[in-house]
Amino acid sequence: MKVVVSDDPMLDAAELADRLPPEAAVQVAETDTEEALKRVLRGAVALVADVSTPVTADVLAAADDLALVARAGVGVDNVDIAAAAEAGVDVTNVPDYCTDEVATHTVALLLGCLRKLGPYDREVKAGGWDWQAGGRTHRLPGLTLGFVSFGPIARRVRERTAGFGLDHVAYDPYVDDETLAAADVERVDWAGLLDGADLVSVNAPLTEETRGMLDADAFERLADHAVVVNTGRGGVVDEAALAAALDDGEIAAAGLDVFTEEPPTESPLFDRDDALLTPHSAWYSVEARADLHRTVAENVRAALAGETPPDRIDPDVEWV
Repeated sequence: MKVVVSDDPMLDAAELADRLPPEAAVQVAETDTEEALKRVLRGAVALVADVSTPVTADVLAAADDLALVARAGVGVDNVDIAAAAEAGVDVTNVPDYCTDEVATHTVALLLGCLRKLGPYDREVKAGGWDWQAGGRTHRLPGLTLGFVSFGPIARRVRERTAGFGLDHVAYDPYVDDETLAAADVERVDWAGLLDGADLVSVNAPLTEETRGMLDADAFERLADHAVVVNTGRGGVVDEAALAAALDDGEIAAAGLDVFTEEPPTESPLFDRDDALLTPHSAWYSVEARADLHRTVAENVRAALAGETPPDRIDPDVEWV
């Protein structure tokens, strides 16, 4: 029973194979184009996909034997879930394996940007000792942290920052009032978040609704001392507009763990002191990677046995 693992450095194919039944034949393949993916999926029962694997309607229509697309991660914006449902293919993800890690990384980027750790680090390593090398900064108590989407990771960030003396607001049309009230987070509309947030944590998935939300108009509306951190999806932030906003002093700093193109071959955010960049590593810990393998294997085993995978995504529920 053929199981295709796309070229995903997050997941070790040999470790996955050890967790699957003997009849599972795991094959690692280069699948960076639709045509390549169509070829390798011939006869495959399951595809374990990375975030950049293009699982489109055309790919699904050509994969006659496919029963499962298992995303090795949380986001499924690269999978056409409606087309998968029409083709009778289940889609799964790993919804909570790295909630703690991404929340911690988000806070690290926020604090690193606010406290100017990048420019200070470079100042000292270059032989300097200027406490003003980072430029102006502000104390945390009294600032407002605004969440773009208030899902599980954002809620954990709220817990992590509970002792910082911050006010917390969130823009999320899909979260209920009870969840926000329980976290002591004020609901705001999009304009309210842009007008009121000093720190912005982008935790949204990439959908047609969220694509390019943080654009030139949004950056112009934010305070000039604002810090923007994105650990959600790269396409939610317009990176060219972000670089321009930093150039023009419309915001103070940005921290990105996700990018529109991954890895980015070039970016206007490279080689600047006011942008702190990490290589889509917020998810990682030894424990999270072990959980990732275990959960993906559970979903694949269920599909191979003709059962409903435990982490099947309901195609009738909007993914936001």
